[in-house]
Amino acid sequence: MTDSNNRIQVMLAEFGSAAELMRAASQVRDAGYRHFDCHSPFMIAGLTEAMGVKRSYLGFIVGAFAAVAVVGAYALQWWPSAVNYPLVISGKPNNSFQAWVPITFALTVLVSAFASFFGMLSLNKLPRYHHPLFLSERFARFGDNGFFISVASTDTRFDLEKTRVFLESIGGKSLEVVEG
Repeated sequence: MTDSNNRIQVMLAEFGSAAELMRAASQVRDAGYRHFDCHSPFMIAGLTEAMGVKRSYLGFIVGAFAAVAVVGAYALQWWPSAVNYPLVISGKPNNSFQAWVPITFALTVLVSAFASFFGMLSLNKLPRYHHPLFLSERFARFGDNGFFISVASTDTRFDLEKTRVFLESIGGKSLEVVEG
């Protein structure tokens, strides 16, 4: 069902095996495409390297939030005990950090978990409730035994005819232009 208001979103190419998909991914990357994705029914070791995917910033985000949580949790316990109400209880010092370790640890884990969850959603640009590939009948079987590469029309190198010829030259079969 084609509507005159639809525009090209993605070009989809199917490959016969995981090895073909891996080889094609590195060729697409070497050709200069940046907005493409590989779809496989199972994880393929080394595919992200073949695609040229950079390391995620998620670890740095979680680490920064964890550091802030450690300092915040410690300060939250230290300030009342040592500065605001410095009471000597059972002869313990006002700055008794050993008693504060469990709360500091628990708060750090909690904040890190939230940072990880929301950071992952943000970095992956989620939630996305619909993707143009969902309109493709051929793509519906990728979870069973299909290996696909999709090149987004937002890529600077995307040209309808040149991209089609390139994907066919690297072994892509059943090319499909998905509009949405």
